[in-house]
Amino acid sequence: MQDDLVQIPSPYGCDETVERLKVAVAQVPMGLVAHINGQANAAKKGLTVDCDQILEIFRPDFAVRVWAARKEAGLDIPLRLHIYASGGRTMTAYRRPSQVFARYDHLDLVTLGLELDRIFADIVERALTAQAR
Repeated sequence: MQDDLVQIPSPYGCDETVERLKVAVAQVPMGLVAHINGQANAAKKGLTVDCDQILEIFRPDFAVRVWAARKEAGLDIPLRLHIYASGGRTMTAYRRPSQVFARYDHLDLVTLGLELDRIFADIVERALTAQAR
């Protein structure tokens, strides 16, 4: 079994990585459901944190497929990209969708998970390579 957590260093700073990922999400196309900016939220409380942001990503047609297969699998959508600082680098991480949905033991979710694995890999590749944008 492949490790379900993909962690990729970004050649860009935090904010540029986030913006490039947003562009790549739209290009694929997927939907940006939410942008959770941990840095900005901490700053509202007078706290300073390094890069820590989450992009929640999904699409309505995929959601309908999830619900049709196993309603309780709706708990695992939208899927997330985590952008954070580690060891002086900006990192992008996500759980492989195929592994997220594997726990539901349903062929339609296995198929969808594999499809989403390719989409998430494409998003990250588009965003973190120099020719992206």
